[in-house]
Order: sequence, then structure tokens, then C-alpha cells
Amino acid sequence: MTMPRELIVEADGGSRGNPGPAGYGAVVLDPATGATLAERAEFIGVATNNVAEYKGLVAGLRAALDLFPDAAVHVRMDSKLVVEQMSGRWKIKHPDMKPLAAEAGRIFPPGRVRYEWIPRERNKHADRLANEAMDAGRRGEQWSPAASSAVFDRPAADLTADLAAARKAAGDATAGAARARAALSGATAATTAGRPAAAPADDGLFTPDEALAAQARASLAAAATVDRTTATGDFEAEAAHPETPAAAPAAEASGARGWAGPDMGAPATFVLLRHGETALTPEKRFSGSGGADPELSPAGLRQAEAAAAALAARGTVQEIVSSPLTRCLQTAQAVATRLGLEVRVDNGLRETDFGAWEGLTFAEVRERYPDDLDAWLASSKAEPTGGGESFATVARRVAAARDRLTAVYAGRTVLLVTHVTPVKTLIRLALGAPPESLFRMELSAASFSAVAYYADGNASVRLLNDTSHLR
Repeated sequence: MTMPRELIVEADGGSRGNPGPAGYGAVVLDPATGATLAERAEFIGVATNNVAEYKGLVAGLRAALDLFPDAAVHVRMDSKLVVEQMSGRWKIKHPDMKPLAAEAGRIFPPGRVRYEWIPRERNKHADRLANEAMDAGRRGEQWSPAASSAVFDRPAADLTADLAAARKAAGDATAGAARARAALSGATAATTAGRPAAAPADDGLFTPDEALAAQARASLAAAATVDRTTATGDFEAEAAHPETPAAAPAAEASGARGWAGPDMGAPATFVLLRHGETALTPEKRFSGSGGADPELSPAGLRQAEAAAAALAARGTVQEIVSSPLTRCLQTAQAVATRLGLEVRVDNGLRETDFGAWEGLTFAEVRERYPDDLDAWLASSKAEPTGGGESFATVARRVAAARDRLTAVYAGRTVLLVTHVTPVKTLIRLALGAPPESLFRMELSAASFSAVAYYADGNASVRLLNDTSHLR
């Protein structure tokens, strides 16, 4: 068998904190069959997202070079920055990026590598590897491939027979696609008629008819792969994306990316739910993470149930993440019970520590600590009396939680049950608004807000302080 005319390299990198604990992932694919030829991943310590992405690119190109040194390479990444810089359309200004870009450019001769931006949802393999590497680093380990994922990660001489067999199977699948569709249709009808109504669909057991259906589905999947291949073996993307116009870099610099550029794919959507009322809420007392941890009041419990009913009716939430404080956990659990989901906790979603102001009203703080209050209102870096958290500190914590969660839940709709300051901070950061905007937003107990986060790093505020479910 001749070597592949072109290899596919998909790469990604991530940082939990940006900068923070970082890792990359890369996969080399056969364009004709989609078979995994090699996987690479590594935990790289503390770094930025961009550094991790570039290191993933370098690792993927080196893996491709090890397999077939004379092949051309089609790189697909969801990092617009890396794709545009390596394509020569954007300048590389950051000093950390220049040596990595130069290293990537030296691996294959000029003209043998082409770059394509893809949405994050189409880069899941590399993204998974990057997250596996970061998870391994958190355990104090380095990533190592699972046996099932390393089957093809061997020298080129050992790959040729397997690739020939895989391509032959794909060709046979194309020739027999009509038979496969007929078999699938007949087998599906047979299994629907023959399976007892109470039998679970995922019990792992196959009747002869179900085996036929599964075989037909596999044939169709292989046929679909070949249908996306041209006569010369060049891989065609399943969903074409328009070329970025020459003005795109300027649009990105101005923050217009989220709607002016190509389709960014499904965003990570955060539905932001402020917890229900506690006894302190109607009295407008400071209630943060540094004082008492109050439970929901009877009114707050009713609000949590109303929010849960509204979310159940919408049916869009796929995950639930909560602040660790009791009032949020109670609110989150009301929703989780309705939706049949688990509640995960992220400490970054907790409320501000208001120090000595905890439990006091605004008027009481004004009377007791007038100078400290004036300083707090004038600067996001000022702390409440007694060593509380400044808004700048909270913003860094919330932004780190946002980055963690968007990486984990890319393309999914997640309910974040949290507090006034974290919700307002997420809205402020998404809008690029100044810190003083925190004092210009109304956020009622048990209200909904929403922000969508796209693969290009842009965000779109979709909702703020919706209380229609409480009426």
C-alpha cells in the first residue's frame, strides 16, 4: 500500500486558570477511514491556553512525521489564533508564541502543511486527550495511552497492512451501502416488534436481529466516511466553513468575533441561577462566604421549586454545578430532583467574603465603617473591613471557574447555582464592562441569567434577571 497522500492532525490544549495547570492533546488520523494512527498528550505544568495549544500542534506534527515523513498534513484545530498565525495571515507578537510557532514550522517542509479552523465540538478527540493529560497532572502523573487508544500508535511499517484492510472494508461498505440501509431498516423493524416493552435498550445483550442492525449501522458509518473522501483520497470536512475574509483579524481584535466570523459551533451555555431567599435576603443584609451559612427560608424553598419547574419545562439543562454554600446547594438540589441530574460543586462559585460586614445592612456598614465603605465603592481592589475579599479578587476566582467549566462542558448547557456577585461578575466580564457596573445591575433572588461562551473565546449575554417563573 502506498503511504497516505495526506494525514489529518487534530490538536488542542488547555489551561485551568490561564495561566494554570495545562496540558495538550493531539491525534493523527487516516483521512480515508478516520482510523486513529497516533495519539499524543502531556501535562506541561503551569502555562497559558495558547502555549498549550501550540505544544499540542508541535506534538501532533512530530507524531505525523514519525509515521510518514513524506506525507502532507492537514491540521485541524479549534484555536483561531494558532490557525491564523500558522497560516501566515496574523502576525505573531507574543514572545512565548514565536519560538513554538517556529518549531512547528520546521517539522515539515514549507507547503506540506495546511491549516483549517474547526469548531470545538468537532475537535473532541484532541480536547479529550488534553483534559486527560491535565487530570493526570492533577494526580501527580503523566498521561499514558489506554490500550484501546494505542492500537495504531506504531511505526509506519506495521501500519500498512491494517490501513489497507481498513480502506478495503470502507470501500466494501460504500459498495454495499444500499444493502446496509435495507438491513438496518428491516432489523430495526424486527427488533422494535420483537423486544419486550419493559426490556432496557442499553442492557448490552443482542438478539440475532439486533446484531444484524448493529452490523448494518457499522457498515453505514464506514460508508459515510468514504462518502466524504474524494477520488484522490483527500479528506473533505463534513460541514464546510466559509473562508475567513481578509477583514476578520481586525474584527477579532475589536471583539466582534462572536457573530461576525464563521460559525463557532455549539457554545457552552451557562444558565445562571441565583439561590432563593434566606432570612437575610429581604432585609438586604450582607451575606457572603465569610459569615453564617444560612439555609433557604420558606419563601426561598418555594422560589427554588418554581425555578426547578421552569427548567424542567424548558428541558435544556444537561449539567448542574453549584456553589458550596447551603442556600445554593438547596436550590440546586430542588432542580436536580426534577431533572434527574447530579449536583457538582465548584468552590469558585462561592459568594464574596464580606469580612466584618457579614450580616449587616448597608446602613449599618455606613454607620460603623464609613471610610472603608467609601473606599470599597470607589475601587474594585478595596477590601471590606476585617480582611474580606475585594471585587478584583472575586473576579479572578470567578474567571478561573468560568474557564474550568467552559473547558469541561464545551457545547453543553449547564446550570450554575450561585450568588449575586459571581452572577454579576460573569455578566460584566462577558460584556467587557467596567467593575463599577456591578453596582448598576439588579439581580433578584431565584432569578435566571444566561451567557453563551463560544470556541473563539467570545461570549454572548442572553438573559439577565429573569423572574417570570416566580409570578
